[in-house]
Amino acid sequence: MARTALVTGGSRGIGAAISKALKAEGYNVAATYAGNDEAAASFSAETGIKTYKWNVADYDESAAGIAKVEAELGPIDIVVANAGITRDAPFHKMTPEQWHQVVDTNLTGVFNTVHPVWPGMRERKFGRVIVISSVNGQKGQFAQVNYAATKAGDIGIVRSLAQEGARAGITANAVCPGYIATEMVMAVPEKVRESIISMIPAGRLGEPEEIARCVVFLAADDAQFINGSTISANGAQFFA
Repeated sequence: MARTALVTGGSRGIGAAISKALKAEGYNVAATYAGNDEAAASFSAETGIKTYKWNVADYDESAAGIAKVEAELGPIDIVVANAGITRDAPFHKMTPEQWHQVVDTNLTGVFNTVHPVWPGMRERKFGRVIVISSVNGQKGQFAQVNYAATKAGDIGIVRSLAQEGARAGITANAVCPGYIATEMVMAVPEKVRESIISMIPAGRLGEPEEIARCVVFLAADDAQFINGSTISANGAQFFA
């Protein structure tokens, strides 16, 4: 029987590439989204992947959504916590609202996504938790104190979960993408994009599919001994 994978923020950008790659490997895939009904419907029509709408920052919504996914697709064995937002501002201009919005989604959202499925993983003696962090969580970034803090915190989450889950057959790992050619990045002015690329030794942006391949590798049954690790996929921009 095929395993079930949940990908938060899984209908657009990196998340969409992850959802499609997991489906291609034979997983039952559920992709969540926060608000763009039209984009989610288009994604489902194109891929055949079921989409579910909920706010990962809300624990009750997440638990209810996860229960629905499991009722329709079966127990969730792989969780890819990919949903994230930015609310950038220099620290002296950052508002408490900007801080809390990002923390609630990018950090608490990981807890809200993993916590409801953790008991089932422990009971079945199998689980894969994969958190999409960021190069900026490793090195920091101007005007992203909130975002960098959450992405660094995500790495702390997987390192701790790895120690708790290892004896139960559960792995927890992080993938830290660098700058990827998503719709959001490609929408920035060309000069800004050129400036970003100039900082990447590979001389280009990454592709969403390159991040997806990292996730597929970590999700596999054969990846059991890789636990608590961080995969940096950034074109040699930063080493950690």
